[in-house]
Amino acid sequence: MHRLLTGLILFWVASLGAQAPPTQLYVFDIQVRDTSVTLTNPRYLTAFNANGYNNHPNWADENRLFASVMTPDMAQPDVYLFDLADQSRTRLTQTASGEYSPKKRFTAGRFSAVRQEMAGRDTVLRLWDFPIDRSDNGQPVLSTMAGIGYYEWLNNTQLVLFMVENPNRLVMTSSNGDTPRTLATNTGRTFTRLTNGNLVYVDKSTTPWRLMERNLYQLDQEATVVAEMPEATEDFVVLNDGSYLAGSGSKLYRLKPAASGNWRQVVDLTYYGFDEITRLALNGRGQLALVARP
Repeated sequence: MHRLLTGLILFWVASLGAQAPPTQLYVFDIQVRDTSVTLTNPRYLTAFNANGYNNHPNWADENRLFASVMTPDMAQPDVYLFDLADQSRTRLTQTASGEYSPKKRFTAGRFSAVRQEMAGRDTVLRLWDFPIDRSDNGQPVLSTMAGIGYYEWLNNTQLVLFMVENPNRLVMTSSNGDTPRTLATNTGRTFTRLTNGNLVYVDKSTTPWRLMERNLYQLDQEATVVAEMPEATEDFVVLNDGSYLAGSGSKLYRLKPAASGNWRQVVDLTYYGFDEITRLALNGRGQLALVARP
């Protein structure tokens, strides 16, 4: 297990290391039209941590945003909650472990995160559940499952997990103890559920990488190819109209599968000094959060 986790841990360590460039968190208002995407009203949320690690944004609601944050004086990232309405931030965890990928639960007032724990010489990655009001210290969602790198809630109990293995796997399971079922192997870190119930993810077993769609109600069916991804891109969001948005370098690209099936540049954020846009998070009400390296 220790060796299987090494790849992801080294990736995180490299991301957090003093020699790595800092990552920053921004929010824009987004307007999507048939042929264009416009970003306005930029907000820089992490000026307090300009030389640190700011990553894994996910919306708690239309005005509040979770993120994993590590300032230069911290040993591991903690979960922060940014409130855009009153321009405040709250540190939700403060532990010796590192918390990544915070996401809201279907249960009101709760959120989850991947916790990087140390067990002797081994690193254990487990999914934890926490209260937003910090009324308790949280507990594991899946106490017997380790090696969880990323995840997506399907409902209050079912979820899809990115298992850190060789090769990695996407599996579907539940907090009720269902036997995990493999959905795909050698996938990207970003995956999400569509309004039709299907799962979309990036297949990294081919060159170029491919955006795939999998029917979760008929698991005997093979996944279908949506489109090839922009070069070396594995992060994306699904817009309200069903099109896709992904970042590459300082630019954002849009894919409308029903139209041409090709990615088209829609936004150039070079003006902001972005060198690399990675993770994206859309709240569905006209606000886009993104992580970039300046």
